[in-house]
Amino acid sequence: MTTVYFVRHAEPNYENHDDRTRELSPKGMEDRRLVTKFLSDKKVDVVLSSPYRRAVDTVSEFAESQGLAIRIVEDFRERRIDSEWIADFLSFSRAQWADFDYRLLDGECLREVQERNIRALNSVLEEYQGKTVAVGSHGTALSTIVNYYDRRFGYQEFDKIRALMPWIVRFTFDGKNCVDMKQYDLFGEKGNDM
Repeated sequence: MTTVYFVRHAEPNYENHDDRTRELSPKGMEDRRLVTKFLSDKKVDVVLSSPYRRAVDTVSEFAESQGLAIRIVEDFRERRIDSEWIADFLSFSRAQWADFDYRLLDGECLREVQERNIRALNSVLEEYQGKTVAVGSHGTALSTIVNYYDRRFGYQEFDKIRALMPWIVRFTFDGKNCVDMKQYDLFGEKGNDM
């Protein structure tokens, strides 16, 4: 069995509109301690992350505490929305969840994000079979992974976790077959089956 903990990043600084360099807010820096505490007894063998700073920063304290290096996996990055900042994110998100092929001119549709993230996850499952892996991730990217294994996860479920940062989903795999998913609200630290 392989266990993968996907860690949605803590609260970012929304004043920084550059996806790659957007850092955590002061609250996000504080809240990443919840990630460190949660993962500390999980016997994590490997820490991977999206290349985006907020994802790396969310898992970096944990990785340092365990003496683990963070390996960047480009394909775990968040969905590209467009070359411009989108003010009405909710309407855009609803449109994307209603049609997985909907995208703006310079952006990605959810189908592309899902295919890219699942391809990266399958590579991880091959390389780290039988290990426990933590991955610094993002809300939409992670939600498309959950949707891949459970098509019932749609816009309503995404909307419920939209403000939940950090958020962790544990996937358990037998080979490449997902046999269990559980989500964790770190502020209540309760796990729920998905």
